[in-house]
Amino acid sequence: MRGALIAFEGIDGCGKSTHARRVAARLSALFTFEPGDTPLGVFLREKLLDGATPMVPATEALMMLADRSHHVAQLIEPTLATGQPVVTDRYWASTIAYQGYGRGLDVDDLLRATKLAIGECQPTLTILIDVPVATAFDRRPPRAEDRFESATIDFHERVRAGYLELAARHTDTWVVIDGEGSMDEVAARVDAALASRGLA
Repeated sequence: MRGALIAFEGIDGCGKSTHARRVAARLSALFTFEPGDTPLGVFLREKLLDGATPMVPATEALMMLADRSHHVAQLIEPTLATGQPVVTDRYWASTIAYQGYGRGLDVDDLLRATKLAIGECQPTLTILIDVPVATAFDRRPPRAEDRFESATIDFHERVRAGYLELAARHTDTWVVIDGEGSMDEVAARVDAALASRGLA
C-alpha cells in the first residue's frame, strides 16, 4: 500500500518547518525538505539561497524544479512505494507561490513544468500554515544574504496571496491552518486537520 505524502507550505517564518518535523515524528514518516535534501540538492540550495549570486526568475524556477525532480525520484517516490508516509517541508506549491505569484512568472507555464518534474507524485494533503507577513517577519527577521528572505514585503505579500489562492482552488487536497498563537495551539489545529482527513 502506497504511503501518504503530506506537504507543509507557507511563507518564511510561518512555522511550517517546526510542525512538519513534529508531524513526521508522530506519524513515523520520513521527514524531508526542499530545496536541498539530496547530495545534488545541497549544491542547488547553496546557489538558490545565495543572494549574491545573480539569477533571473526563470533560472530560479528551473533550479527549483531540477531539485524537485531529483528529490522525487531519489527520495520521495521510493519511500512512498514502501508504504511509509512522507512529510515534506515545501513541495510544488512553493514554486507556484514564490516564482509564479512572487516573481511574476506565468503560473500555467510553471504548472506544466511541475508536471514534468513530479509526474503523478501529488500530495495526499497540503497543509498551508498561514500568518500575516508582519508576523512572519517578527518571528524570523529577514537575512540580507538570503535571496528570498531579503525580498521586499510586497514580494512576500504576493507569495502569501498566491498560497491562499491555490488553497481556495484545491479545497479537496489543501487545508489552511491559522498559524498565529502558541505552538501548542497551532499544533492542535494541524492535528485536527490531519484527523479529519484520516491521516492521524
